[in-house]
Amino acid sequence: MSVKPVDAQAVAEAAAVLRQGGVVAYPTEAVWGLGCDPFNSRAVQRLLLLKQRDPGKGVILIAASMQQLRPWLTGLEADKLEKLEASWPGPYTWLVTDNGYTPELIKGRHEKVALRVTNHPWAVALCEAFGGPLVSTSANLAGEPTLQSYDAVIQAFGDEVDAVLNGPLGGLEGPSRITDLDTGEVLRA
Repeated sequence: MSVKPVDAQAVAEAAAVLRQGGVVAYPTEAVWGLGCDPFNSRAVQRLLLLKQRDPGKGVILIAASMQQLRPWLTGLEADKLEKLEASWPGPYTWLVTDNGYTPELIKGRHEKVALRVTNHPWAVALCEAFGGPLVSTSANLAGEPTLQSYDAVIQAFGDEVDAVLNGPLGGLEGPSRITDLDTGEVLRA
């Protein structure tokens, strides 16, 4: 991972934008992401429109810690919680059965919600500054290649996003693995 330190002021400004209902582009473990407040339906709808993403597909939520995801983890069996704890933080996204806490636009047409505790320092700092989990979806138009640089994000989205955190990617080759917590099925390796 790059040694570029987290820009605390830029992160604080981006978190303020998120709290005001904005959409922010930021670096993650492998690709640039777009994020917003998962409980602000206008922000989520805007993000989906920017990406031209089918709302039925749902989006991932990232967090700085398991504690930030506790509302989604309420009611999970101990063995499942242990599985999550063993893999997080890291590039592992888990599909967890929704316990009724998840907004419809987040889970789309699914009965499960995709959750990850990130270990990317800029994304962690953003979640901490925001005070909770964020929507995390790749910063690209649906069906197009993922974006790998700040310049590519600016070229693709320009003024359409409200803030862009200019930090390094985490060095992984591809997006996080997505695994169903109940079945162990890997949906994206």
